[in-house]
Parts: sequence; structure tokens; C-alpha cells
Amino acid sequence: MFRLLFLPLLLLVPAAAIGQSDSHGAPAHEAPAHAESGAHEPDHAAAPVQAVAQPAAGHAGHAVEDAVIDAQRAALTAAFRSQGFGPQSPRDIDMPIGANLRVFGLAPDPMRMNLCNIHLHEGAEHRGGEFTAYAGNGDGAGNGTGYLYAGQLSAEELAPYPHPVGASEHGALEPGDTIEVHFVYTTAQVRPGPTLGACLDPATGNPELRVEAVVMVLVNDDSAANFLELTQVATQRGYAQAPNLPMNLGEPVLYAGSTTGPSHNETGSPYQVTWSVRPRVLRVSIRSLDAWLGHNVFEEDHAHGVRNLVIEPEQLSAIRY
Repeated sequence: MFRLLFLPLLLLVPAAAIGQSDSHGAPAHEAPAHAESGAHEPDHAAAPVQAVAQPAAGHAGHAVEDAVIDAQRAALTAAFRSQGFGPQSPRDIDMPIGANLRVFGLAPDPMRMNLCNIHLHEGAEHRGGEFTAYAGNGDGAGNGTGYLYAGQLSAEELAPYPHPVGASEHGALEPGDTIEVHFVYTTAQVRPGPTLGACLDPATGNPELRVEAVVMVLVNDDSAANFLELTQVATQRGYAQAPNLPMNLGEPVLYAGSTTGPSHNETGSPYQVTWSVRPRVLRVSIRSLDAWLGHNVFEEDHAHGVRNLVIEPEQLSAIRY
């Protein structure tokens, strides 16, 4: 993914670049989610249950027409055919088809790599598993789009939180929102830190990269998973690790892809990344995320936007694992 030629550029790339899904995530046949869309019954149901497969009211805004997204997809296809990019991300993890001709080896197990960065995106970048409800086209620049938890939450879990969480010019997070969290690993000898620059060092010109992706839904419930605990960092066997990385969310889908980010909606990413995406969604306390965004070694204070879902076979690797 990172070639020596691109090292100066990467030091300036924000962490969001390694995980942001296409602005128009949905294929042409897919409509934005509605409250009644195919809800999945949770393991524990409390009080009145409400489906959350729709954008929260606080995030409503102007959505671009399909023609805008179609034009972005056409530009990406043209760039592929003229420049020969490798397989891209994000993708539908339930669709194994891919026909990209560029091949690279998968990165090692994360236990033999260094955790270098953690960041999150509002809306799942990938589609599949329990996150299949399309949020809509958004603003055409990665905001207000992506995929949402297609299950149900209780009224208590959806109770308003006292103040905005991770507020930015594009809004803030609230109970019921879906996020995709990226635990980024590198074979370079580095310490965890902010941006993708933390994944590089002068001694390794082309480190292998891997992203462990976890989709979460925010709930106003302090008994839900604690984001502070999930993102704890420790040194194990000489490697920086996230010892509480969830391992009970189904068999991860492993595939060869790329960095993401809305900047690649109309051109391919030249970088090579091994992705491991869990298919189930984890309920996480919004209070704990609020605390993490207030202070963390990665200097993250808000959720990033997403890149358009990549859907053309020539732009994807085949899922074989």
C-alpha cells in the first residue's frame, strides 16, 4: 500500500483516508432505509422496540441526486481503465465476486503487526452482515451516507444524550447512529499515534497494512460495550496491540483492498491494504465514545465521512478467505 515513492505524501494523509466509504454507497436498485426496513431482532429486547435502520433526525440534510453519484462512479471507472489501479475498498462483504488483475499478498496476522492508528466513520463504509440499510446519497462528499445497522434498538437505548458527541461542521453523533471503527496495523516498527503517518517509519519503505474493521451502533446504555476498553493499547510480545479487539462478532471477511476516503470517489487509491471486516454489529455506550473523543493518543475528536461503495468487479478483488 505504501510505496517509498509516496512516503512524503502519506505523512500528510489524515487517518480517515484508510477507511471511508463511497458517498453513494448503494447500487442503483437500493433505496435509503426506512424505519420499518427489515429489522433484526436483538438478543435482548427491552421495553418498546424501535427499528433504527434510518438516519437520525439530527443528521438530516440535502442529499444529492443519483446523477451526481453516477458521475462519480463513471469517473472512477474511467480512471481504472486508463491507469490500472489495484483492488479497492470499501465493498459489499456478502458479495465475493471480484475481477481485478492486480495481486498482492495478504498482511500477517495482526498479532504480528503493530497497531498504529484507530479512527471511526459515521455510517458503515462496508455493506453486508447486519449493516445493510442504505443511509442515502448524502452530500456527495462522504457525509450523510454509508450503511446503517439493520436491526432494532429499544426506546431506552435511543434516549437522547445530554450533549453533542464528536461535533463537527457536518453534525454530531447521537444514540442510534452506526459507526465503523478501523483498527489499523502496520509491519513498520512504530508507536500508535495520529493519522496514517503513525503507520510509517523511515526504516520501512513499504510496510504492509491491515485494517480490523468493527461496525458499532451507539446506544444510551452504560451497560453496553465500553469504547474506552475496546480501544485500550498494550504491548504484547513486543508489538503494540488492541487486546480488547472484539472477537465475537462472526467470522471476519478477509480481502485485499485499498485505502478509502471521499477523495477517491473519482479516482482509485494506489495503496494496498488487507481488510478484515466483522459481519455483526456491536452495541457501544455513547458515553464511553464521548469520553474517548475527548482524549486519546490518536487525536481523534469526530467521526470521518465515507467513500462510495465500490461495486464494479474490475475494481474489486475476489473474496477467497
